[in-house]
Amino acid sequence: MKILRQLALILFFLLAGEALRLVSGISIPGTVLGMVLLFLALMTKLIRLEQIELIAKFLLDHLAFLFVPAGVGLMSSWQVIGKSWLPILLIVLFSTILVVGVTGWTVQLMKRRGTR
Repeated sequence: MKILRQLALILFFLLAGEALRLVSGISIPGTVLGMVLLFLALMTKLIRLEQIELIAKFLLDHLAFLFVPAGVGLMSSWQVIGKSWLPILLIVLFSTILVVGVTGWTVQLMKRRGTR
């Protein structure tokens, strides 16, 4: 029952993100807005990490399975992707490097703020 409550809390933030996107007309996906709202709720201690810890661990442990449908979708569109593989490869490489850099910078910033 505890894990269902935690899942409901995560889904609430997903729904809140989608509602915010619809109401505001912003072009950011509702899932991203929901994650930002969840992050802000955790940072402001509106919710505690313990309130979502079990479901978060479960989802992270099974994350690979969530990518299977996307991989199958890519394989079914291989003819379209095959024509422009080089730009796609460059975009994936650049965005991966950018994400790793921004993540590292963010972790360093949060560590510095945490030691104050």
